Amino acid sequence: MTQQASAQSGWSQQELPELADGDFYYEDLGGGRFRSTIHAQGAWNPHEQHMAPASGIIAHCLALHEPRPDMRIARIGYEILGLIHAGEFEVTTRTVRPGKTIELVEAELTANGRVAIRASAWRLVTSDSSEVAAVEDAPITPRQECERWDGATEWPGGYIRSLEMYQAPHHRSGRGTVWIRTAHPLVGGVETPDWARLMGLVDTANGIATRVPPGAGSWAFPNVDLQIHLYRLPHGEWLGIDNAVSFGTDGIGLTSSVLHDVDGPFGRAEQILTLRRS
Repeated sequence: MTQQASAQSGWSQQELPELADGDFYYEDLGGGRFRSTIHAQGAWNPHEQHMAPASGIIAHCLALHEPRPDMRIARIGYEILGLIHAGEFEVTTRTVRPGKTIELVEAELTANGRVAIRASAWRLVTSDSSEVAAVEDAPITPRQECERWDGATEWPGGYIRSLEMYQAPHHRSGRGTVWIRTAHPLVGGVETPDWARLMGLVDTANGIATRVPPGAGSWAFPNVDLQIHLYRLPHGEWLGIDNAVSFGTDGIGLTSSVLHDVDGPFGRAEQILTLRRS
């Protein structure tokens, strides 16, 4: 899920910085500035944002950056540079490598005076490749055959409480399949493309099939990055995640996921983990 270490329960509102009041993840303050709500609260610390909606707001800003109808984002790589402070923050975007068919764009999220996330995205020209289109990733268990799952029984924080989640029958520790959606808009009063909203759910992958229970007396396993590759642009409100979690012997792990919407698989995500005794 996000950076830093001890998950707790029973957090009080008094422990939090000033948050937006609304049934959405972020309030748009204008000029690239936003304020997070309780729904964006992280799982490791009460005063941080969860990486999932934070990556969604970055995808939202990248979608608005010098858009071109003949191109789309095919890969976003997020580097988590530290705790993502809740409250007010700024997202800045720029074009690193312009081009006719390939562009590299970049975004930075700055909170509490420091850059917390740096993201780069490849934007590629689109064309009709239906003649050769093929996908090797297998479909997952349909949501209608899954059972309702309350992730808040394992994870604290406002973000987890904001989700509707379903778990496949074969789900187990270290290997799992879930369907996720949220009723909350990413930005209050602002339209966000379906694909960007779904990007705001992907980081949940590191918490859906934990190898060990999170929290005091166990292990913390925050991810320090999130790499998403999109061979198809997703749509709709449901995100399906089929993932596997591997822990190495030297304090490093990996969460690997195949991403789905209601029409099937559309991409993959990888998250490298730092394993720490809590």
